[in-house]
Amino acid sequence: MTATLPAQLTGQMIIAGSPVTGAGKEIRGFDPAAGLPLEPGYRHGDAADVQAAAAAAAEAFPLYRATTSEQRARFLESIATHLEAVAESLIARAAAESGLPTARITGEVGRTTGQLRLFAGVLREGSWNGARIDTAQPDRSPLPRPDIRQRFVPLGPVAVFSASNFPLAFSVAGGDTASALAAGCPVVVKGHDAHPGTSEIVARAITAAVADAGLPAGTFSLLFGSGQELGIALVTDPRIKAVGFTGSRSGGTALVAAAAARPEPIPVYAEMSSINPVFLLEGALATRGAELGKAFIGSLTMGSGQFCTNPGLVIAVDGPGLDAFVAAAGEAISAAPATPMLTPNIARSYAAGVETLGGAADLIARGAAGGIETCGQAALFSTDAQSFLGNEDLQAEVFGASSLIVRCADDAEVRAVATGIEGQLTVTVHADASDEQAAGELLPLLELKAGRILFNGWPTGVEVCHAMVHGGPFPATSDSRTTSVGARAIERFLRPVAYQDVPKALLPSAVADGNPDHLWRRIDGRLTQD
Repeated sequence: MTATLPAQLTGQMIIAGSPVTGAGKEIRGFDPAAGLPLEPGYRHGDAADVQAAAAAAAEAFPLYRATTSEQRARFLESIATHLEAVAESLIARAAAESGLPTARITGEVGRTTGQLRLFAGVLREGSWNGARIDTAQPDRSPLPRPDIRQRFVPLGPVAVFSASNFPLAFSVAGGDTASALAAGCPVVVKGHDAHPGTSEIVARAITAAVADAGLPAGTFSLLFGSGQELGIALVTDPRIKAVGFTGSRSGGTALVAAAAARPEPIPVYAEMSSINPVFLLEGALATRGAELGKAFIGSLTMGSGQFCTNPGLVIAVDGPGLDAFVAAAGEAISAAPATPMLTPNIARSYAAGVETLGGAADLIARGAAGGIETCGQAALFSTDAQSFLGNEDLQAEVFGASSLIVRCADDAEVRAVATGIEGQLTVTVHADASDEQAAGELLPLLELKAGRILFNGWPTGVEVCHAMVHGGPFPATSDSRTTSVGARAIERFLRPVAYQDVPKALLPSAVADGNPDHLWRRIDGRLTQD
């Protein structure tokens, strides 16, 4: 196996296989637990670096898109193997740069390699091709029907923006990169400033896999830079054909606007803002209100609350069951220790968000205070339904371990809150058998608000599988028709092409006679593998 990690980190970007030192401002990883900067320093790239990476990706695209599904599957598996080979160094650096526990980062390595191998399996299974054939009907009256065949083709080079809260699974080799590479699209990643060392290690693993597979070097590049400068330059480069983003609402909407203003607009798949409401129905509260309150705080404070699926809102009818829930939740959150957040800026933003909530809602309890600036102090508030619906500040995401309980007068007010909330990644319902009618009335409303609906669980934790949807109506994402997690994520970077009366010798194998790729295909409306 090709060596993937130098003796020490170099502090460089990687453009088409070559280490490049940026000319912009210096950034460093920061250990939020120790409150100390980390070596080495990295420098932001500029427009010239964007042009170099985009040009290399465009040059690589014709060769990379021509690879077979099996070749790309082996390439993705090679990336996973290279990451596992440097797991010890990778875990140590990611834990240092994020303040997240080693066990959490270890799990994230597994999730990252699992995503890569999932898409290798998707490629081999073949239904991603979307192969359809409507055979010619020359004798049809009044007009004959031509031979028409359809398959999906890759869009072109993709820009991926790394997330702050998942230094591996939503970062350089995360789901956006894995699904774009699976689709046949070269990738240019803008690494997150919060974990540059982790990004370099992962980028070197991908670069080694590119070389091992004999792929063009422009198949992958890593850049560092500010969103307003390098990020906008990347999204507006005419050679970039799609964007994957995980981050803030302001950052995501800025990229969407920039992409829409291009002479050739391109899709931006942005995951942005979600408060992930939890609905507690009366039967569940009556039988297990206190139990639910304790479990809720466990989900809320996990990872310092820095999950995009963190339960930031609870909705229930006022009564003894909700009182038991609130008492147990307040006791649990009061005992929650202060834990480091990902960066000082995130910690400051969290503190500001909690202060805003405190000015508009009633405080139930707070967790322990921290001794350093990066620590986040958990917080729990309450309000009534009318106040919630009348105040936009109460619907804003506060990224961290804070949540708001909305007390409703009756089921009608619960449904009014469900109707009034913005789009979400997840909605959770806790219900017993006695709640079936209420849950049935609620479910159609929730389908319009979220990409994933959970019953009797907690939203933190996103399974990487074929059926998962990690997306939702705006502002959860910029395009609710897609998912950024799961097998269908590949569809974001593909488009359909129809081939009408194309000579048989020129047809792509996915829609060729004789089914050389052994795919399930829809022929004259019937799904078959013949």
